[in-house]
Amino acid sequence: MNGSKRDLAIRVEDIAKVYRLGVKDEMHDTFGKTVMSFLRKPLKNLKKYKSLYQFDDIDMDSSGGADRDDILWALRGVSFEVRQGEVVGIIGTNGAGKSTLLKILSRITPPSRGEIMIRGRVSSLLEVGTGFHPELTGRENVYLNGTILGMRKAEIDRKFDEIVEFSGVETFLDTPVKRYSSGMRVRLAFAVAAHLEPEILIVDEVLAVGDVAFQRKCMNKMQEVGSQGRTVLFVSHSMPAITRMCERVILLDRGQVAADGEPHQVVSEYIRGSRESAAEKRWEDLSAAPGGKVVRLRALRLKTEDQRTTDAFDIRRPIGVEIEIEVLEDGHVILPTFSVWNSEGINVCVAVDVDPAWRKRARPPGRYVCTGWIPGNFLAEGAFTLNTTLWLQEPVRNQEYHVTDVLAFHVIDSLEGDSARGDYVGDLPGVTRPLLKWETVYYEEGREVSRIGRAAI
Repeated sequence: MNGSKRDLAIRVEDIAKVYRLGVKDEMHDTFGKTVMSFLRKPLKNLKKYKSLYQFDDIDMDSSGGADRDDILWALRGVSFEVRQGEVVGIIGTNGAGKSTLLKILSRITPPSRGEIMIRGRVSSLLEVGTGFHPELTGRENVYLNGTILGMRKAEIDRKFDEIVEFSGVETFLDTPVKRYSSGMRVRLAFAVAAHLEPEILIVDEVLAVGDVAFQRKCMNKMQEVGSQGRTVLFVSHSMPAITRMCERVILLDRGQVAADGEPHQVVSEYIRGSRESAAEKRWEDLSAAPGGKVVRLRALRLKTEDQRTTDAFDIRRPIGVEIEIEVLEDGHVILPTFSVWNSEGINVCVAVDVDPAWRKRARPPGRYVCTGWIPGNFLAEGAFTLNTTLWLQEPVRNQEYHVTDVLAFHVIDSLEGDSARGDYVGDLPGVTRPLLKWETVYYEEGREVSRIGRAAI
């Protein structure tokens, strides 16, 4: 647990949330059984309705019913503390319990077990258009939603122009919200929630609905909220946003806390757990390894300059891609290659082994370890996957193997100021992020005074 009782904003103790799943109705094979079932239906439906809210048949203290088909533990034994002013990210696969946890913290749904302590006014944005009435105009919904979130009319009046300007829906302000696009609704909803000035701001993945420019505005606004000493809980599937914004990350896995700590480490654990492949893949049985009669792939791994195998890399540091192969037949010129792909399916780059020791030379049988180095400050931050291919170049050009998505890794940007990001803390798009040479010429009254950062040419 973190913090002291004095500076705690949120304390969650042994929270659990249970849902009862529907089960398939029994089918009857005779007319008599069907009639009897129909007559008993009202009583059966009443029992089924009560069962959705009553769990007398489950031992909550021991997580009973975990192996039953009609019981789902959305959360189980979740405990953590959040200090005032912390920006905490919550990550996990779909169905891990992230949205359920936020709904409990926002008092939308009660926990089945456990206790929650929250200090301060909470503003939450969990779903598009939450608290909006489709028949009311955008202007009217600003007041309605603001009131639901705890703002007084005088407070809304004072912030109204700022809310509308941030949302970017000025032209449609007096149009019914039912005619808004989902992006327009989420912009207006976030603008109201963010300008409430809550002590605690809870935001779900709903920001993914907005366009890129608005997402950037939202990120900057949440960073501003955090810098003002207010608490932010942020759920997202965007790992760059999580590592850039959050000082701490909680990983949920099947309703339980799997990790809680420093963003880079927790994100790395999440990436390893969400893929079959991560930083290393080996084929111990050579006969089952990718390849043919000439070459077989033994292993592929990612490593740092100090030879550590890892799937999380500082953006400033080189990434070593190590390809281990077994050459089985003499007389062939071979070309080991790999390609890097980002999370949007874009091929960022392809690298071919250009070691001069084996250019246009046949390799005798044996084991080879070929390492290509991706320079630091080359890839942008984000998640990447690795494909590998080996070509027989001579005497006949032929593809010996091609393996896709064999490794996965994450590039993490630095806020220390010596990466290509410099002093900028906002979103930087693009598939690469090179650290370029910059030159600044300073003039005073038309006269050159100094030349700073001049690159050697």
